[in-house]
Amino acid sequence: MAGKLPSDFLWGYATASYQIEGSPTADGRLPSIWDTFSHTPGKIKDGSNGDEATDSYRRWGEDVALITMSGAKAYRFSLSWSRIVPLGGRDDPINPAGIEHYRALIETLLKHGVKPVVTLYHWDLPQALHDRYGGWLNKEEIVKDYVNYAKTCFKYFGDHVKDWITHNEPWCISTLGYGTGAFAPGHKSNTEHWVVAHNLIIAHAYAVKAYRDEFQASQGGQIGITLDSSWQIPYDDSPENIAAAERGLAFKLGRFADPIYKGHYPSVVKEMIGDRLPNFTEEEIAVVKGSSDFFGLNTYTSQLVQDGGSDEIQGNVKYTFTRPDGTQLGKQAHVPWLQSYPPGFRSLLNHLWKTYKLPIYVTENGFPVKNEGTLPFDEVIRDTDRIDYFKGYTDALLRAVTEDDVPIKGYFAWSALRCFYRADGYDTRFGVTYVDFATQARTSKLSYDFLKKWFADHIAS
Repeated sequence: MAGKLPSDFLWGYATASYQIEGSPTADGRLPSIWDTFSHTPGKIKDGSNGDEATDSYRRWGEDVALITMSGAKAYRFSLSWSRIVPLGGRDDPINPAGIEHYRALIETLLKHGVKPVVTLYHWDLPQALHDRYGGWLNKEEIVKDYVNYAKTCFKYFGDHVKDWITHNEPWCISTLGYGTGAFAPGHKSNTEHWVVAHNLIIAHAYAVKAYRDEFQASQGGQIGITLDSSWQIPYDDSPENIAAAERGLAFKLGRFADPIYKGHYPSVVKEMIGDRLPNFTEEEIAVVKGSSDFFGLNTYTSQLVQDGGSDEIQGNVKYTFTRPDGTQLGKQAHVPWLQSYPPGFRSLLNHLWKTYKLPIYVTENGFPVKNEGTLPFDEVIRDTDRIDYFKGYTDALLRAVTEDDVPIKGYFAWSALRCFYRADGYDTRFGVTYVDFATQARTSKLSYDFLKKWFADHIAS
C-alpha cells in the first residue's frame, strides 16, 4: 500500500498508575478510591487488587528500557493524584517524594528520546476527597481541588511535559463508577452518573483554562481530553436501526464530545434524560466549549446496534456482534464486549474528523487474547490473535491517514505490560509484555516485535 505516516507521527504505549505501580503506601502515598474498591470483597473478579501489580513504582527503569527498546517515540502514563497531593485538596500538602518520583521518570524518558504524554486523571481519586465531600458528586469542591492538582502538575512537570490529557474516559468514570457500580467507588444510581459526568467536563475545562492562562505560553505544550467510544453500525438498513446507531453514539461519545467541541449536549440526550441532566451556566459553557487542543480517542471495537433496548445509559439501544445472517463481526477477545473489526476503526476516525475537525490522537487500542491465562507459555508469547488485531487496526489507521486525509497525529497501544485490569483483576490480559507476578520478570511477546517493525516501516523518515 502506498503512503506512510508523517515523520512526526507519535507512536508508543499507554499505561495507568493504579494498574501498574503497586507500592500503595510508599513515600507518603495515601489511598485512592481504587485502593478501597479493590479491597472490598466481591468487587474484583479474581479477588485481587493493585497493591503490587507490575511493581512499576519501583521497577520503572525496567519499563523505560522496555519502551525504549520497542522503538516507541512516546509513553503515555498517568500520575497518581494520591502520590502528589495525598489528601487531594487545595489546602492539603504536596508530597515532595511523589514529585521527585515522576520527575525522575519523565527526565529518564526524555534522556532516552521518548516523549512523555501525561494523563492527570485515570480514575484514582484520593479517597480523602470522596470521604470529605463526595468527590466527583460535589461540583463546587471537586472542580477547585482538581484544578489545584492540575496546576501543581503543570508547575512541577510542565517544563518537560508538552502533551497533557486531563481525564481518561469520563464515560467509564461516571457510568461504571456511579451508575452500574462496576468500578470505584461502586455507586448504583440513575441520577448520580449524569451529575458526575457533568462535573468531570467542567473540571476538565477549568484545568485547561488554567493551563492556557498561566502555563501554555511559557511551556509551549498542548492539552486535551481522552474520550472512549466504539464505532456503532446499524444492524440493518431500517430507519429505526439507523437512528438507534446515531443515538447510541450520542449517548456514548456525543454527550462528552459535543459540549467540549461544540458547546452543548446532544439534543437526543437532553430529551431522554430531562432534568436529571444538569445544565451548564453561561460562564461554564464558555469555558467548556473549545477546551481541547486535539481529539483524544480510546477505542477497541465496533458494535452492531438495534433499536429497542431498555438501558437508558446506552440510549435505549441493543448491542450485538451477530449479523443478521448469523455470522460474527470479528474475532472474539477475552472480554465479552470486544471483537476485532478494523473497518469500524477507520469509520470512527473519519466520523471524528468530519464531526469535530481537530487532529486525533488514538490514546488506547488493544486486544486481550481469549483464555490467554490458560495457554502454554510459548503460546502466550506467540500471541497470534493480538498480532492479527494490530495488523488490521494499524492498516485501518494508515488508510485513514493516507487515503481519507484524516489528520491522525499519534497511536498508543494498550498496553505496554500485562497489568491489573480493574474489575477483572489479572484475568484479562492486554499487554504486549508478559509479566510473571511471582518474580516480576518481563518477557516481550511477538506483538511487541510486530509493532516495533510496523511503525519503523510505516513512518516516513
